[in-house]
Parts: sequence; structure tokens; C-alpha cells
Amino acid sequence: MGHQKEDLINELTELIDGVSGLPECRSVSKRMYSNLVRRVKLLSPLIEDLKDSDGVEVGDDVVHGLELLRIALISGLELLKSVNEGSKILQALQIKNISSRFLNVTEQIEDALSHIPYNKLDLSEEVREQIELVHAQFKRAKGKMESPDEQLEKDLALAHREQYPDPMIFKRLSEKLHLRTINDLKKESLAIHDMVISSGGDPEECFETIAYLLRKLKDCAMTENPELDALEGDKSLIKHRSPVIPDDFRCPISLELMKDPVIVSTGQTYERSCIQKWLDAGHKTCPKTQQTLLHTALTPNYVLKSLIALWCENNGVELPKKQGTCRNKRSGAGGSDCDRAAIDALLQKLANGNPEQQRAAAGELRLLAKRNADNRVCIAGAGAIPLLVELLSSSDSRTQEHAVTALLNLSINEGNKGTIVNAGAIPDIVDVLRNGSMEARENAAATLFSLSVVDENKVAIGAAGAIPALIDLLCHGTPRGKKDAATAIFNLSIYQGNKVRAVRAGIVPPLVRLLKDPGGGMMDEALAILAILASHQEGKAAIAQSEPLPVLVEVIRTGSPRNRENAAAILWSLCTGDVQSLKIVRELGAGEVLKELSENGTDRAKRKAGSVLELLQRVDPVESTLD
Repeated sequence: MGHQKEDLINELTELIDGVSGLPECRSVSKRMYSNLVRRVKLLSPLIEDLKDSDGVEVGDDVVHGLELLRIALISGLELLKSVNEGSKILQALQIKNISSRFLNVTEQIEDALSHIPYNKLDLSEEVREQIELVHAQFKRAKGKMESPDEQLEKDLALAHREQYPDPMIFKRLSEKLHLRTINDLKKESLAIHDMVISSGGDPEECFETIAYLLRKLKDCAMTENPELDALEGDKSLIKHRSPVIPDDFRCPISLELMKDPVIVSTGQTYERSCIQKWLDAGHKTCPKTQQTLLHTALTPNYVLKSLIALWCENNGVELPKKQGTCRNKRSGAGGSDCDRAAIDALLQKLANGNPEQQRAAAGELRLLAKRNADNRVCIAGAGAIPLLVELLSSSDSRTQEHAVTALLNLSINEGNKGTIVNAGAIPDIVDVLRNGSMEARENAAATLFSLSVVDENKVAIGAAGAIPALIDLLCHGTPRGKKDAATAIFNLSIYQGNKVRAVRAGIVPPLVRLLKDPGGGMMDEALAILAILASHQEGKAAIAQSEPLPVLVEVIRTGSPRNRENAAAILWSLCTGDVQSLKIVRELGAGEVLKELSENGTDRAKRKAGSVLELLQRVDPVESTLD
């Protein structure tokens, strides 16, 4: 039971630190957000006291209560992040729903606190009193819905309903929603982008209202702060010169005004036709950032398209023509991107053709599925997935490569993921990962990563034996294969059971070797996986046996911000409850670099570095007493 308690306390510490480190909220949810953050922070002394009583055995009822608290705090942190990072306009439109979610989290935490038997815990009197007060606060908040802002509701209704709303309505909304400046509106635009991406490219039903309000609030900001009008400039000059296209409206590839802006997986926006040509040429990176693309789905950037249209209207520029897709083209009109007859012919060859025809048909479907989102929908709808799954066990290596890569490309569509899994593909993909050609193994790893985005698939993929095969690819694959394997392992290890599988399959030593080889190009991935494994007791023990402390301290001294953050997180896990590790860390001169990180790192890095420094300070008095 000791390990279970220790793991729970470590996770609870992480969650409370995560809530405590959140920035101030500037939205209509501010009061609910601040109340929840304040109350969760007050739980910290309870967890600190429990951490200090490591040697005290606890019963199942205590562990059950702490587990309920962990689940409740996960819900709370997710809600707080979604409010802090989400669209302020959407929150205003859905304030009753958000209030209900805050109420639900409050009830979850109160219920968890009710299940913790404090009389069985070795708590100081001061901490016991504070927790009773916090519990009382959660009890009082339980069942109390936040009172609606009647003026806000009235203004939103008038803004949406009236044909020519009073400008004062938008001025009040601008103040209430904290969308006063162009910078505020840019952040809001990005939040709406994220909303569109998370909905799979299909905007919320209220998107038109959101886009309309965003335009009006932008106009309001420009009216209040004309010096900030970077888009319109001096109107009197427009008739004498061509307007300067804002950089944000130009495609980074063609440098032309975008007609059909789309978002790639790194968050960058491009003109659809330009980025599609880039992808069709076989590139797998973002042209602007050079980051590897996690997938090749292109999500329409509705907000930017709306802003471009507004800018064109204000500057007398002809509006970009709306481009059709296969969903609104009639069969045979204008050369639809999705030719169902051609796809059906290819499926006939897959099902009934000789081996050469099957190989060629699988290759063509692979390319079609790569080309665009419409093809992915059409190919899956025609029934290709079960036929491609059958070809995964083909004795012809090229056919196998085409089949697994076609499935990879099809899996970019969220709806296709379930069809692929339901067709029984996971064991066959794992078999390709074990025994296929190097290209097939790489694409099998990428396919497993794509499928593992759905949480329940993480369990099935781990149970099918994928992790040892991924570790083998991580050790012996090409540079690209190693990256694909690492990405899949990281995502699978979010599920607790797969952490154990990875550790027991021997992943830690090769990761630490990659960590000690900065020229190998895999340090980022190795650190990210080790950080997630270190949160589990078995993972922590295996990492400690590989003696990573010197290299972790060096990464904290010289690494990138994200790598320093992950190294500090691993170091904190290893040093917690381990005096010997703390001594080694001190001998390596880590105090100075940790102090610097606690002042200048990312928010999470600051917290982790500060926690390790506290542990170092605690161990000094203990040693002096022993001397």
C-alpha cells in the first residue's frame, strides 16, 4: 500500500502545483476560476503533511479518499485550463454551461474530502484545522450556481438580434470580455482556431455568432485606439496607393494574400494549395518552423478567412473567391477531387485482383488518401479499410508498405480511426512493426501513434504487444523511425498500464543512452518519455539504476527551455525521498543551476527546480545533526 500512497501523493502534488501555477483569469468566468484556484491551493498543507509521514501505513479507506481527490483535481485542472486558454466570447455565450461545470467540480472535490478519514492520518493540529475550513468552504459552495450577469446576457442578445446594434453594446462587451486591444483580439482569434481544430474542422453551431462578435469587437478596438489600426492605415491614402497586405494575411510559402487559409498540426497557417503541394512532394515538416508534422490534416482557418474578408472590404480589394470542395461539386462537374468511380475500381482490384494489381491499387489508394481530407472520407466510405487490413499480412513487402501507409493516411480523419480499429487492424499493424521492411515499420509506428490519440486505443495497442516492437525500432531504426517510435511510445505511456509495460520491456536504458548522446538528435524525445515514466514508481526505480543524474544536471545547465523543464521534473522525481540522490546532485553543483532555473525557466520548470532546492536545503540539517 506504501507505493500506492506515494504515487498518489506525488500526483496530488503535481496537480495542486499545476493549479497554483495557472495565470490570472481574464474572462467572464473570472470569479468562479479564482475561487476554485484559491480553494485548491489551500489543500497543499494536507498533501505536504502526508508526504512528510512517508513511514506511516494507511488503510484502503485513506487511499480511496485520496484517489477520489486525484480524480476530482484532474477534472478541476482540465476545466481551469480550458477556461484560461479558451475563447472568451464562447465562454460568455455558454456561461450557464461553464457555471454548471464549476459546480460539478466543486461537488467532486467536496465529496472526495468527505471520504478522507482525517482521524486516521498523522496530521498536525494546524493542518487539520485548515483542511476543515477548506472543506467547509467547498460545502458552502456546493449547490450554489454563479449568479448570471444580466447586463452581459442582455448585450449579447441585442448584439446578435438587432440589425444595427448600438455601438455602446460592443463597448460594454469589450470591457466585460477583456477584449480591448488588438493583442487581446489576436489571442481570442487563436483560441477560436483551437476550438475549430478540436472539433475536427467542423465549427461549433454558434461559430457564426462568434465570428460576427469578433469582427464587431475588432471594429470597436480600432475606434477606441485608432493608432493601433495596423490593418487599415490612413483611409485617405488608399485611393492613391495599393494597400499593404498584413504579414499575417500572407501565405508563408507564396507570400500572397491567402484565399483558403488552413492550419497544420504545428498551428501555422498556409494557403491550402501551397501547403498541399508541399505535402504531396513528400515533405513531413512544417515549412515555417521545420517541426515534424504529427499528421497531415489541414483544418480550415475560419477566423483568419473572416478577418481577410473584412480587410479586403475595408481596403477596396476584391474578395477572394470561395473555393469548392468535393462535397459541393456535382459528379462530373469540374473534375471533383473525390472520384468515387475510380476508387470503386481500385477496391475491385484490392478484393479480386492478382498480387501485382493489388500492390498497384494499394499504392494508388495510399497516394489518394495522402492528397486531401475529402479523399480520406470517400475511400473509407467506399469500404477500403477492411481490404487494406487484409493486405497487412501480404507476403509481398511492397504491398504491405502500401497498405500500412494507406491506413496511416486514412487515420488522419478522426472518424476513420474507429473504423480501422473495428476492422481488427491493431494486431496486424503490430505484426508489421515487428517483421516488416524498415519503411513499413516506420509507418506502422506512425499509424499506432495516430490511432492512440483515442484514449481507449492506448489500452488495446499496449495489450497487442506494440511497446517491445516500438522499443526495438527506437534502438535500431533510421533517424525517422526512431522519431516515429518515440512519438508513439510517449503517447501510449500516458496510460498508466503502458508505463509499466514500457519499463518492464527495458525502455529506460536505451532512453538514457540517447540522453547521453546529444549528437544523436533524440534528446528531446528521450527526456519527454523519461519525464512521463518517472511519475510511476517502477519507472523512477529503473531510471535511478541507469545513473542519469550527471546528464540531467548538464541538461538543466545548457538545454532548451522544454528540455530543462523535463530534466528538472525527472530530477525532482528521483530526489524525492532519496537522500543519496540528493547528495549526488549537490556534489554535481546543481544548486546554482537549479536556482537559475527557478528564476528564469518555464512555469513548470520553476516549480520543479524550486522543489528540488527545498529538498537540498532539508537534507543539509539532517547531515549536520548526524555529524
